[in-house]
Amino acid sequence: MLTHSPALSALQFLALCSVLAGGLPAVHAGTVTAYTALEEDEIKEYVAAAKKDMPDVDVKVLRLSTGDLGARILAEASNPQHDVIWGWALTNTLDPRITALLEPYTAKGSDKLAAKDKAADGKWFTTTGYMAAFCVNTEVLKAKNLPMPQSWKDLTNPVYKGEVVMPNPVSSGTGYLQIAALLQSKGTDEGWKFLKALDGNVAQYIKSGSRPCKAARAGEFAIGTSLAFAAMQSVEEGFPLKMVIPTDGAGYELEASGLMAASKNKADAKRFLDWTLSPSAAALYTKYKEIVTIPGAPQSKAAKAAGLPVDLSKTLYPMDFAKSAKDRDTILSTWQKTIGR
Repeated sequence: MLTHSPALSALQFLALCSVLAGGLPAVHAGTVTAYTALEEDEIKEYVAAAKKDMPDVDVKVLRLSTGDLGARILAEASNPQHDVIWGWALTNTLDPRITALLEPYTAKGSDKLAAKDKAADGKWFTTTGYMAAFCVNTEVLKAKNLPMPQSWKDLTNPVYKGEVVMPNPVSSGTGYLQIAALLQSKGTDEGWKFLKALDGNVAQYIKSGSRPCKAARAGEFAIGTSLAFAAMQSVEEGFPLKMVIPTDGAGYELEASGLMAASKNKADAKRFLDWTLSPSAAALYTKYKEIVTIPGAPQSKAAKAAGLPVDLSKTLYPMDFAKSAKDRDTILSTWQKTIGR
């Protein structure tokens, strides 16, 4: 009979028991819980790749839409249930209530990112992003004899009444970036006048950023204001759809990741954050993202086929993310009072 010697630690004793029983010592295994707003199909592939690179780490993921995730994180602020924020809108991450929950960490590979793509205090970094685009069903346009829209201004044309669907900015990060960009580019007063005029043609505000594109490609509506990736994917899958980058300002959002100060598994949480900047992760991003901040990431075939410009710097509206974050509550409150339905 083997007894526990005081000279052995509990872990050493259990390992010795395993060896004597003909087994092997337990291999290190950790669990990382990530909260994210990434799309479900990309999460599945990213997690599978992370598991291959880090077989000893079990990555558990809670996926919610951008706005819902923020509410969840704040509701749990006194007792966070996750280790990392992963791929969440930078605008939301910059909320002081959120940054207060994060711990500085210089992830491996973050030194290659541009200064604008990481926090000066090390609390967040961005690897990917998404931009506004119109998903236009060419068959619906032809059947209804409608012109091809080229700009946000075009969407206020009365001929499109009831033919436009947009994401709801309260729940959708894509929806909020579209509105924030229009308000920043036109100024507050003119911006709200424009949004009210645009609302006259909007049939629905949908909870998800990608669903307006899916509704348009299915022929339910002529135009879905969405994100470029949803348009690229739809074109690649053969839908009668054209991606239009609005000529009067394509707003965009970056997706940030960071370490929770309350994490109970920081070693593996840091390993996971390092992985999100790794070559194997970067190789997957262009499959799902129109914006990748990691240098050297090639443009995908889908992006080329849909006509996404190689140099996005001349296409994207220069978003002020700090302003987007600061004004978010006020903008959403005003939107709900004056437009929301």
